[in-house]
Amino acid sequence: MAIDRIWSYAPDSGHVEGQDLTGFTVAATDGTIGHLDREAAPHGMRHLVVDTGVWVFGRSVLVPAGVVNGIDTQARKITLACTRGDAKEAPRFQTDSETRDREYLTAVGDYYDRLPPREATPV
Repeated sequence: MAIDRIWSYAPDSGHVEGQDLTGFTVAATDGTIGHLDREAAPHGMRHLVVDTGVWVFGRSVLVPAGVVNGIDTQARKITLACTRGDAKEAPRFQTDSETRDREYLTAVGDYYDRLPPREATPV
């Protein structure tokens, strides 16, 4: 995945501009990682902030929009092209100010861009 595309939803992802995805379940290729807390797009770097609940000790993870494989509005589910471990090992998201920090966002984008391509599996 090209780094410039990591921050945009893929045309075949099912994303509809303006659609509120807050609260949707977020699933990796190997299981659920949490629920969508919010979306943001500072500096043109669109991403999801996912509340992982107790799975990652109550912290959130930041996922670029380009990692989204699919959005099922009826099931209220977002599927990612990464594993749970991939999301857990991403650069640690600690404060809301990081959602606007170009340096942090670049590090997150670089991390996800280097991951091997993965096919979504039913979860």
